[in-house]
Amino acid sequence: MGTTSPEHTDLEDVELAITGMTCASCANRIERKLNKLDGVTASVNYATERARVSFPPTVATELLLDTVAAAGYAAALPEPEPEPGGGPDAADPDVVPDPELDALRQRLVGSALLTLPVVVLAMVPAWQFDHWQWASLTLATPVAVWGAWPFHRAAWVNLRHGATTMDTLVSMGVLAAYAWSLVALFLGTAGDPGMTHGFSFGIERSDGLGNVYLETAAGVTTFLLAGRWFEKRSKRRAGAALRALLSLGAREATLLRDGVEQQVPAGSLAVGDTFVVRPGETVATDGVVESGASAVDVSMLTGESVPVDVGPGDPVVGATVNASGRLVVRATRVGSDTQLARMARLVEEAQHGKTQAQRLADRVSGVFVPLVIALAVGTVGYWLGTGSGATTAFSAAVAVLIIACPCALGLATPTALMVGTGRGAQLGILIRGPEVLESTRRVDTVVLDKTGTVTTGRMALVEVRPAAGQDEAELRRLAGAVEAASEHPIGRAVAGPGPHPEVTGFRALAGLGVLGTVEGREVLVGRTGLLVEHGLEVPAEVAAAVDEVEAAGRTAVAAGWAGRARGVLAVADTVRDTSAAAVASLRGLGLEPVLLTGDHERAARAVAAEVGIDRVVAGVLPEQKVAVVSDLRAEGRTVAMVGDGVNDAAALATADLGIAMGTGTDAAIEASDLTLVSGDLRVAADAVRLSRRTLGTIRGNLFWAFAYNVAALPLAAAGLLNPMLAGAAMALSSVFVVTNSLRLRGFRPLAR
Repeated sequence: MGTTSPEHTDLEDVELAITGMTCASCANRIERKLNKLDGVTASVNYATERARVSFPPTVATELLLDTVAAAGYAAALPEPEPEPGGGPDAADPDVVPDPELDALRQRLVGSALLTLPVVVLAMVPAWQFDHWQWASLTLATPVAVWGAWPFHRAAWVNLRHGATTMDTLVSMGVLAAYAWSLVALFLGTAGDPGMTHGFSFGIERSDGLGNVYLETAAGVTTFLLAGRWFEKRSKRRAGAALRALLSLGAREATLLRDGVEQQVPAGSLAVGDTFVVRPGETVATDGVVESGASAVDVSMLTGESVPVDVGPGDPVVGATVNASGRLVVRATRVGSDTQLARMARLVEEAQHGKTQAQRLADRVSGVFVPLVIALAVGTVGYWLGTGSGATTAFSAAVAVLIIACPCALGLATPTALMVGTGRGAQLGILIRGPEVLESTRRVDTVVLDKTGTVTTGRMALVEVRPAAGQDEAELRRLAGAVEAASEHPIGRAVAGPGPHPEVTGFRALAGLGVLGTVEGREVLVGRTGLLVEHGLEVPAEVAAAVDEVEAAGRTAVAAGWAGRARGVLAVADTVRDTSAAAVASLRGLGLEPVLLTGDHERAARAVAAEVGIDRVVAGVLPEQKVAVVSDLRAEGRTVAMVGDGVNDAAALATADLGIAMGTGTDAAIEASDLTLVSGDLRVAADAVRLSRRTLGTIRGNLFWAFAYNVAALPLAAAGLLNPMLAGAAMALSSVFVVTNSLRLRGFRPLAR
């Protein structure tokens, strides 16, 4: 691998589209070639047919393209991004045309029609009429040449560059079976009129020049073409979730300028533009509601089926659907900065990564082909040396060449990642990369930031306790009227939505409260000390109520007029409705929850008790959150951190697994490994479940791929595996791996 020189400080990134790859060995070879360039770091993904390359300014992109070409493949720079949207067909892999897939299907159908009679004749001796072998040659020749041409071409290209790949094994096996049949027909006794031979799943010792293997050459080719077609089709389905995500954006927007509405392409919107969203229309880009009220369907981004009510000041996300009222929205993010674009980017980046197990598989596949060729040569030598005859030696060697193709190794991780991350995106779970999957398996402790994660992060009026003889509605109305003029979050919570009586003579007293005249009465709202200072009596029951409210971890606001305190209003950062269920789900996954907050101990304990958390760390400063996470890791724990604010970013990055709420700040999201788009803490448990399920699928795929080759190669070398059955088994192993990965599309979130 190339080393990075000291001057290579500012690296550039580019994604190359690679064509010509046919197996994992191809991807591994391109990756090695690119990484030999000075300062270049490349990762080639066989499933997505993309190369992610980081390179210094001293390396030209043309050099990258030339390097790929020198390896025997073709590369192209990414094309300009298409306009957002794309209609419903964009999400359907069966609707979007694919010339390469269509050509492969035509080759498969043609080969299958020609192969079927060849195989039937070889397997049923009773149907072997005079000169049947020559009819088989006529039918099998187009298959062995035209049908297997993709394998022959790839093998030749790689041979010219001094390399071997899985196609080398396939091409050698098919050509060997076909060439041996020609020799037996023209120089041996296999071409004699009336020649018959049986078909066996094993190897029978006989005169090698008296048998033909045309059914092997044609059958192996057809099975492998079928496997490659199913593989490519399944890979397209695996990436359907990302294509669906990219197709959600609106194509057009109704721009509102100087009171005039105008239809414009959604891509032409700029930050600060105002646009109209009518019922049933898609929100063109991220923004803030300027006027109007509606319910917005966010299911395509978060997986939540219940529409979210929005009004003036509320944020809306591009690609969501306005369900009812007319909205006027001011754009805050456009183009690649929108949440939809960022989601798609995170999903795509995650699909490019490799787990530790896959890196091992890549290294194995890089040296596998030469070893298999050596094993095939050794197999021929062994059987000839034991006097078993050319037929036994030849058949065993061909079976070794064919059965060895470890295409399943190259597909094991990418296909599972594509399906798992795509399904996660549909459910509002963004997985940053495959390393995240390995982290979720080990996590045993989850640290939950309180404000904005377990709680809503917004102060709300939760209780009103009037003094004896005082009407609760009047207490709420007069206190709310004065606080309506305040900008303080506690004041906003006391005021509520309104409407409120008119207030005159309003004054805010920093740190104490507010006062104003409402309906001819001077009303004071704030600390009890403010009321005492202004000569109001504070009855014992009011003082006791203040103590009880504060003991419960809430903020007590006293209100009074006409000489005495009239009651207490309790304000608190309310716990999310879903937090208790989320904590229970996390416990069900074997994770111990820890509540972390900068709030005081009593407030933290109250929240913890409400949601079912035993361990609380309260009163910590933002910079101390990192120390808390580090201390837990020092105890031998593997820690996940869930947060939403700027002050959580460092702790998220420090934790073994960082989970950010999508409703939080950009800093928190960028520092995290998992992002929960909806901000619903219950999705954290789903994210861990999906990550673990995806990792389990990857491990299962790799086990199958390794076990298959380890078990099958000795059987083939021992002459116990017919070459045609070897080809079928090899093709089916790849199809199995892809199909197993597609099962992740059925992942369901926990019951809500």
